[in-house]
Amino acid sequence: MNEERYILFDQYLQGELTVDEKNNFEKQLSEDATLASEFESFKEMHFQLENKFGKEQERAAFEENLTRISDKYFNKKKQKVVSLKPWYFAVAASVIIMFGLFFFDYKHYPNFEDYNHPESAYFTERGVSEETLKKAENDFNGKRYEKAIPLFESILKENNSPEIKYFYGVSLLQVNKYVKAETIFKELEAGNSVFKEKAKWNLALSKLKQGKYAECKAILETISQDYEDYDEVEHLLEELE
Repeated sequence: MNEERYILFDQYLQGELTVDEKNNFEKQLSEDATLASEFESFKEMHFQLENKFGKEQERAAFEENLTRISDKYFNKKKQKVVSLKPWYFAVAASVIIMFGLFFFDYKHYPNFEDYNHPESAYFTERGVSEETLKKAENDFNGKRYEKAIPLFESILKENNSPEIKYFYGVSLLQVNKYVKAETIFKELEAGNSVFKEKAKWNLALSKLKQGKYAECKAILETISQDYEDYDEVEHLLEELE
């Protein structure tokens, strides 16, 4: 489909076609099932856009995004896009949506995987089976979290150290065992070990992974600026704004 067809669709809906143009278009719709289907999809898209961007402030933000995207993908000068009538922005937006270049819900939420960078484990614990500890370390570093979890659980029976608990919690988070993972992180958060702030960060990541953005933001705001990866905290907070 081309941009001109979208503009024709919109001109029809806006009553801007001449009588002959209108009759010709309706004849095409009656004879071309594909065109008729595309027109129905456009009408729905147009309705949604008109409702979504009806407020002046929202429309201004949308137009700014559209201008930037139009410059890149349609090679149009900014002044030409700005000079278009307001409803043309809905048309151009529909074109961009169809080509996968702009998402209808333009509020972009951060992705868990963009912040999911578990540090490697290098255990020096004493009083536990070195063989089990080494297996747990290797499985964790190899991202074999399902195998690492029972090993950590076995180790924790002998040595309930913050370090083992932390990597156990991270492993649980990786396989979506949120309740158990958050229980571990909250225990570490309540303590005073070097894993306190790391636990908060992972607790926030757990909320992010579940799409609980408000809870994620609230936890991030409690993390100390002394946290070694505080730049990631700030970046995620910015994305959640």
